[in-house]
Amino acid sequence: MRALVVAAALLTAIPAAQAETIRVGMSGGYFPFTFVQQDKLQGFEVDVMNAVGEVTGDDIEFVTMSFSGLVGALEAGRIDTIANQITITPEREAKFTFTQPYVYDGAQVVVKDGNQDEVTGVEALKGRSVAVNLGSNFEQLLRELPYADEINIKTYESNLAQETALGRVDAFVMDRVSAAQLIKETPLPLALAGEPFSEIRNALPFRSDKESKALAEKVDAAITTLKENGKLAEISQKWFEADITKK
Repeated sequence: MRALVVAAALLTAIPAAQAETIRVGMSGGYFPFTFVQQDKLQGFEVDVMNAVGEVTGDDIEFVTMSFSGLVGALEAGRIDTIANQITITPEREAKFTFTQPYVYDGAQVVVKDGNQDEVTGVEALKGRSVAVNLGSNFEQLLRELPYADEINIKTYESNLAQETALGRVDAFVMDRVSAAQLIKETPLPLALAGEPFSEIRNALPFRSDKESKALAEKVDAAITTLKENGKLAEISQKWFEADITKK
């Protein structure tokens, strides 16, 4: 029994980056990238990570939690990476090692249908209330605008679309690809307002220790393979009827 306990202790001490299982954090609440339907976790990010595992030979373990808790879980070593439309930013690059981008997108203003003639894009957000997901990059994008102090930014864990459709906020901001799919699939009266106002490059972040960097390199090589063999584009076409994996 003592030998078994020691063996278990040694096993738990193995760095996550050397394990045969890659723990992938995601919210499970960002359609169509990661969402739960009929008790099944699915979406673009799920398919991409499963394809990565097929290339690397690793098992993929999905760990769902609130979006705002994902970065903390990565820093604490509870997960190995995040697949939830994580945008590359200078602040994040200073903390983490990123793979190459595998999604190219843009930040998009969304309003209640009928209001798009009044709220014509990001410049029309001055003097209005705007919802963003807590912990997302969209809050930072809004705060970097020269007129940010004129925008009432509100953060939510979810339900941005519902808050906007009910008139509790004037608009919300998310990526254009997800916004277009959401409008297509939801019964809520929503519409795109203007053009995207910032380019977004999504990639997988890893910690910057030696083991995690090695795992990042392995996953990055797998993404290259999936781009070259057409699998990444195939997954994109399945979920978006377009290839969002290249510029």
